[in-house]
Amino acid sequence: MSSTKNKLKIEIWSDVVCPFCYIGKRKFEAALANFKHASNVEIIWKSYQLSPEMKAVPGKNIHQYLSEHKRISLAEATAMNNQVADWAKNVGLQYNFDKAIPANTFMAHRFSHLARIQGVQNEAEEKLFSAYFTEGKNIEDVDTLAEIGAEIGIDAGLVKKTLEGNEFADAVRNDIQEAYSLGLRGVPFFVFDRKYAVSGAQDSKVFLNTLEKAYVSWRNENPVFRIDI
Repeated sequence: MSSTKNKLKIEIWSDVVCPFCYIGKRKFEAALANFKHASNVEIIWKSYQLSPEMKAVPGKNIHQYLSEHKRISLAEATAMNNQVADWAKNVGLQYNFDKAIPANTFMAHRFSHLARIQGVQNEAEEKLFSAYFTEGKNIEDVDTLAEIGAEIGIDAGLVKKTLEGNEFADAVRNDIQEAYSLGLRGVPFFVFDRKYAVSGAQDSKVFLNTLEKAYVSWRNENPVFRIDI
């Protein structure tokens, strides 16, 4: 089996509070499950902030935040969220917007970078999405992130020590700046070997077709590393 550095790299720009990012994750995973070379794929999650000004405010729910942010009525905002929740159900996700806590995602992105160093970034992203959309947890809170870390095998003390400092803050900013340099203005955004891209929560067939195309290109450029078993 090929080593990590000799795998097809897929970078995913995403934000933890982006409902379509979680849906896109599920659709991409469905494609990956049908991709026979999945063991030769390396997934890297990249940071992005859709609403960098967002923060946890006691007593304010996500319907109220969307109403203010979009300058629409509370009823309209609630209807929009309910529609997205219905779309999420189609890929097996349960969105509980009534208890979702508006939160700034910068700390969660720093946590994701720590998780990558620990080799569990994909698990971290899944837990972060679930914490926000399903469980109604405050992903801006260090203790909450420490609990999530412990659940995926990262020492809670390490998580707290890291997040109480400034480690990975520049890494998050660099991801966001890189996104802008690539012309990216929305997420999710999937980049395959820096040659192909898929924007949004596309059908799993789109992801599968792109995976197959990117894999052929990547393998032809790196034939010495290709040992498929």
